[in-house]
Amino acid sequence: MNAMAPGKIRIISGIWRNSRLHVADLQGLRPTPERVRETLFNWLQPRLPGARCLDLFAGTGALGFEAASRGAGHVTLVEHNPALVRCLHDTKTRLRADMVEVVQADALSWLLTSHSAFDIVFIDPPFAQNLWQQVLPALQPILANEARVHIESPITTHYRVPAQWALLREGHTRDMRHVLYAASAAGPVTLGLGKGEGGTDT
Repeated sequence: MNAMAPGKIRIISGIWRNSRLHVADLQGLRPTPERVRETLFNWLQPRLPGARCLDLFAGTGALGFEAASRGAGHVTLVEHNPALVRCLHDTKTRLRADMVEVVQADALSWLLTSHSAFDIVFIDPPFAQNLWQQVLPALQPILANEARVHIESPITTHYRVPAQWALLREGHTRDMRHVLYAASAAGPVTLGLGKGEGGTDT
């Protein structure tokens, strides 16, 4: 989620194409850049229709609402900050996004009590909190078979992923790295690559 002035970002494609999302003036809020979102959803498009998606540190909801706009069957937005949760509810109402669920909760606590299974998970925590190594192992019980996990982190940050995850795609901006993994809750990963998966983008 770098601090930035309040403003708007847009949904790139789908049923809500060019709809605007509010960006609050909050320390640490860092919406995923449009270029990164466009690349990510090009990678994911074959798997989006009907998918169950989780945007764990939702912030503006840019990733979750983009997924819903492009055909995801259900999207869960988890956000701890009350002001951001209100914005997410407002956006859901404005877009009439019945397939989107907004949850106000601490991300790690929510993971430890969730019993859902997700096909696609977006992990973009506040960079200053260095949460990757706590969150990634806790994802295991909620992953559907052949799930996809997208992780954003500073370019210099290193983290370990579970052994049964396989790197599919990787991209960079000047100061941020984003990676797409094929993941499974148990056993070896079956890649089953869709069109557009596999490789590196910069």
